[in-house]
Amino acid sequence: MPPLPLVSSLLLLLAIISSPSSAAAAAAKGRDGAASSIPRFREAPQFYNSPSCPPPLPAGPGAACSPNTLVHVAMTLDVAYLRGSMAAVLSVLQHTACPQSVFFHFVASSAASNLDATIAGAFPSLAFQIYPFADGQRVAGLISTSIRAALDRPLNYARSYLARLLPECARRVVYLDSDLVLVDDIAGLASTPIPDGLALAAPEYCNANFTSYFTPTFWANPVLSVAFEGRRACYFNTGVMVMELGRWRDGGYTEKIEEWMELQKRMRIYELGSLPPFLLVFAGRIAAVEHRWNQHGLGGDNYRGLCRNLHPGPVSLLHWSGKGKPWARLDAGRPCPLDALWAPYDLLLRAPFAIGDS
Repeated sequence: MPPLPLVSSLLLLLAIISSPSSAAAAAAKGRDGAASSIPRFREAPQFYNSPSCPPPLPAGPGAACSPNTLVHVAMTLDVAYLRGSMAAVLSVLQHTACPQSVFFHFVASSAASNLDATIAGAFPSLAFQIYPFADGQRVAGLISTSIRAALDRPLNYARSYLARLLPECARRVVYLDSDLVLVDDIAGLASTPIPDGLALAAPEYCNANFTSYFTPTFWANPVLSVAFEGRRACYFNTGVMVMELGRWRDGGYTEKIEEWMELQKRMRIYELGSLPPFLLVFAGRIAAVEHRWNQHGLGGDNYRGLCRNLHPGPVSLLHWSGKGKPWARLDAGRPCPLDALWAPYDLLLRAPFAIGDS
């Protein structure tokens, strides 16, 4: 796939879609004014398998272990990020040759309700199952405050528990964050080679300042910093991963991540949410994925969320990691240029335009 160009037509598209939306605000507040109310979404187009694909999976949860499942996708469903999750699902289906052979595993807060109906309403033919994150309360007790409140949600740590939540038949899973869209066939990502002995694949960024992800207290303590001895430890973003869950279970990686979280509660060794425990366990011990599969950082940094450009090279996945989210910037009428690439996947149901709204 050639690099995705930034063409001048983006500016025109932004002008059309970037005016503040009263419907988006109303959807966020809901009928009773509660910020946690589930927004309403329009029905997505139906996408069909190519002739070379297996028979379509039935809608709903019944096909999780079907031999016709080509790709297992795992995501979280947080009401605050649900608009992004719906866009991500649509992008997966739109760009794969076998959309009816993809099974979605969604992890949601135990308190969330009506999510099944919301997903089925937007994607009537989708093969999916929702798993309540029953460990959420216990995980909340392990979480230390980080530099951004959004990083401290228990669901942000659910990716560490997929091996416990998902059925054993889902051995290889593609984990995706909610603030991204694919512009390429997810089957290419799912087929990433993972050598024996490794449980994880992700794009690595060895030019990043790896030491900055941990505090001086960590690096000054030889008992702790020895954790990276003998490893070519590089930063990787946990928002896009290919996971071998059978190997994960065999390696006890959930327990190892929890051990570092428990230590963090006793002494401050990192600042950035769920990422550092992953780095402590896996950095230098993962299979590499092409950078095209995670053009990350489009949400800017974790403080101001400023606009950023694409990294050089081809693009298969656009990821708005960072503070700025495209739906929020579009609704506020202050989008970044690349937010126009997310907008076509937005399924939020908007109220009909009325003269009084102008």
